[in-house]
Amino acid sequence: MSTEPPSSWHEAFAEGYEQWSASMTADIPFYVDLAGRAAGHGPILELAVGNGRVAIPVAQATGQQVIGVDASPAMLAQARENAGRAGVVLDLRQEDMRSFTVAAGLALVYCPYRALLHLPTWGDRRTVFQRVAAHLAPGGRFAWNAFVFSHHVAAARDGKLDQDAPVPVTLHYAIGDNRVDLVRPDGATSSLWWATKNEWLGLIEVAGLEVEALYGGFAGEPFTDDSPEYVFVARKPSQP
Repeated sequence: MSTEPPSSWHEAFAEGYEQWSASMTADIPFYVDLAGRAAGHGPILELAVGNGRVAIPVAQATGQQVIGVDASPAMLAQARENAGRAGVVLDLRQEDMRSFTVAAGLALVYCPYRALLHLPTWGDRRTVFQRVAAHLAPGGRFAWNAFVFSHHVAAARDGKLDQDAPVPVTLHYAIGDNRVDLVRPDGATSSLWWATKNEWLGLIEVAGLEVEALYGGFAGEPFTDDSPEYVFVARKPSQP
């Protein structure tokens, strides 16, 4: 049995990503609204920009060029193609979100579609949060979303091939590692590591940020014990 750690992203998942993400539309108005409030106050950065699904409408709505970083060459190629088709210019860069290189003074950093969960450890996320905080302008915001782990969902879906999904995958849950592996029929695997509310709050605190909002959905629903999603907005204090 292999002892190699699972990879967080397999380039094979870029194939079919358009279909996979097509149903995720509720987050776009949420991030567009945040970007609208940030427009004119500094650059906007999207972490894990993927195929440009969010960055393109953000750029269209604000009239501002969006910086997008992603570690996947295949996803960046899709983003360039989609942006060109939409008549939008994105500043796309192949970089790891733990070590991105942009000028400081960002008005908004956001990371949609649960992409922070591709980072395997709390330390990896701490690095991202601290880097974001260092690059935000005073009063700048950092927003992201992530699923809330549900043992009911895990029990119902573990080990079963979802034939109805746009890209069929089998989910394998490793509860002790807080990890779920998405395995395609061809063996390509993408992994997500979930986190608790207190872990997210700890990351915000160590980065020197403040919680502006925690929602249970993209329409601003209150976060409750039954919420399926964390939707966070953190803010860098205006005064140190």
